[in-house]
Amino acid sequence: MKRLIIALSITMLLLFIFARLYRPLHEVYSVPAYNGANNFPPTQPLYDSAKKTVAVIANNDGTELFDMLAPFYLFNATGKANVYIVAKKHSPIRMKKGVFILPQFTFSGMDSAGIKPDVIVIPFLSATDSSEQDPVIIEWVKKHFNASTVLLSVCDGSATAAATGIFDGKLLTAHSSDFESIKRNFKKPVWVKDKAVVKTGNLYSTAGVSNASEGSLLVIGDFFGKETMERVINEIHYPYPSPRMSHESITLSLSDKGRMISKVLFQSNKNVAVVIGDGMSEFDLAAVMDVYNRTLPYSIKSVSVDGRPIKTKFGLTVIPTGKLSDQQFDEIHVIDSRGWHPDPNKSTRVLSYSDQDNHYIIDICLERIRSLYGSRFEQAVKRSLDFN
Repeated sequence: MKRLIIALSITMLLLFIFARLYRPLHEVYSVPAYNGANNFPPTQPLYDSAKKTVAVIANNDGTELFDMLAPFYLFNATGKANVYIVAKKHSPIRMKKGVFILPQFTFSGMDSAGIKPDVIVIPFLSATDSSEQDPVIIEWVKKHFNASTVLLSVCDGSATAAATGIFDGKLLTAHSSDFESIKRNFKKPVWVKDKAVVKTGNLYSTAGVSNASEGSLLVIGDFFGKETMERVINEIHYPYPSPRMSHESITLSLSDKGRMISKVLFQSNKNVAVVIGDGMSEFDLAAVMDVYNRTLPYSIKSVSVDGRPIKTKFGLTVIPTGKLSDQQFDEIHVIDSRGWHPDPNKSTRVLSYSDQDNHYIIDICLERIRSLYGSRFEQAVKRSLDFN
């Protein structure tokens, strides 16, 4: 009987641990399927032949959010570039995490329009070895790369960049926690650690997620000039006068993982909503959703007041994963309060960013995470962002 009680106790404990861990871990690592309407009419984005053109590559089946939207926003903020999200299909891109985004061009559509990219940005496209690479994406990048083209690999987009062969014998880096595995799969580049951005001629590569800012700013400085770069730095309240190149390639340790699991098991796992609305900053949206997803919430969703798609500051169509009335949220993040105000009769915690305009958005998020969960947990989140 005693053994039976012990066995039942252990079984119940394991079931408790599984129940607590499954949803948050699934939320972090899964890429949500898009099940909505796909009748979006083809659009022709504005094109100015006097400007340089930046193509930010996307994989319809999974693309890292900040990797894609940070460069999109920063190059747009120069006022000197046509900037487009380009994917294989004219259907919503499944983002990591909590939102869907409609590409502005397909690869074939951009080619048919006769638009040639001067800068190609490769975010993490949910492919870390050669067998996972989409040959359509690889061939399109190779087709449009020449001696004058700037190529920027962001985070684990280095795997796709390496698969093109363009970086053979050239400097390349990746997210610290994935660096060794990607390096094993692609042996021809010259792999470099402890740098936020590495550069060989017109080939640039960043470390992990958060370093999308540094990589984009460095290219902007080289391509559009120091004055333009400094203006963009001021616009996003980047905390340094120029792109910070020093970086420590620190992987998530067992202690970091233990702290994150401990939070899931013994602290509140929240249903988080991020309110989106017309005219909002793509940079702020990506930062808030990407950073808070790494706190292992029970769920994180983008919501609009009525559940309909919105248009961002620089013209992207963003499709929310829900609407505010869908469920009871524990925490609502309001990046841009235009058109929405919290219900004073509800006890839901509302976090506003409108009063934080003079601070870098990632720093704001991390400071709030530290106040909620402590400095050790904040450190683990920073390392998952490669914000070292």
